[in-house]
Amino acid sequence: MRRTPSGKAVAASEKLREILRCAAVVFAEKGYEGASIRDISRKSGISLAGLYYYVASKQEILYLIQRQTFGTIVEGLEKRLRETGGPEERLRALVQNHLDYFLQHPLEMKVLSHEDRLRDAEFRREVALLKRKYFEIAMGIFKGLRRPGGRGGNARVAVLSLFGMMNWVPMWYRRETDPPAEEMAEEMAGIFLNGVNEKAEENRRGRSSRTAHLWKQEQRERAVG
Repeated sequence: MRRTPSGKAVAASEKLREILRCAAVVFAEKGYEGASIRDISRKSGISLAGLYYYVASKQEILYLIQRQTFGTIVEGLEKRLRETGGPEERLRALVQNHLDYFLQHPLEMKVLSHEDRLRDAEFRREVALLKRKYFEIAMGIFKGLRRPGGRGGNARVAVLSLFGMMNWVPMWYRRETDPPAEEMAEEMAGIFLNGVNEKAEENRRGRSSRTAHLWKQEQRERAVG
């Protein structure tokens, strides 16, 4: 029988989430190196002694923010995919899930850029495993888009390009002028799909064929000359 968390456990979990939220604000404002445990204590309103009850170091705080961020994204995506059918809808689910999270948590997005500050080998390994899981889910979605007999492009390049496009959104997004996450996801998925669908593949083949034809023609002209 699954045990229900006690009231104390729930309260402790909520307190830790608040600490991580405040730490993300501090890291985003001062950078990881410029921030201190005391800064996080002041921001959260929790004494240093109280803070150390929940975390052992600034390193652990950075690790917990990254673990929570990737864990939440992966869990949310898996839930969406269980409720989604076709490959194109699965791609849209991936994009919307990513944008939903990062447009609501832009500070956490900035904190992820400090991954290289994780010096603890175990912390780095756990975060890397979560990132790998996310990447592999995205690779599976991309491979599901490929048409039978179509080349479909390099999967790794395509997926990393998609992540690059999505990860840049919080840097320029303006809530007052830009569309909500759902509309953004539709636009971005459409841009991506138009690069890997059958029509794009035919265009690539056409360009390759024309290039080969011009090359052969040039060789014939050189031979005649």
